[in-house]
Amino acid sequence: VQLMESGGGLVQPGGSQRLSCVANGIVRSFTTMGWYRQVPVKERELVASKDSRGRTNYADPVKGRFSISNEKKTIYLQMSSLEPEDTGIYYCYVAGIGSFGRSFDSWGQGTQVTVSS
Repeated sequence: VQLMESGGGLVQPGGSQRLSCVANGIVRSFTTMGWYRQVPVKERELVASKDSRGRTNYADPVKGRFSISNEKKTIYLQMSSLEPEDTGIYYCYVAGIGSFGRSFDSWGQGTQVTVSS
């Protein structure tokens, strides 16, 4: 399963942006989906996740501002009230069951989000 992300770009502080991640391939079901952020000299960190029961989890700095959702094989990250500290490369991650009942996990290629005036 390959993941294709889109929606990154330059956003002014206080603005909103929506990231999308399309899963290409056979996906029987999702186990978990998530968005991670990486900035230079720091490890990739979880921003938001959602499990197969619909339970969501958010990093403290983005609670109340970001929202993860999905529609079929597209995963979204709606970001609002963006701050310069939200700048980074955002990666989509998905784990689930694919063709022939085999489990898989995949990462997207990353999309740059820059919050700056």
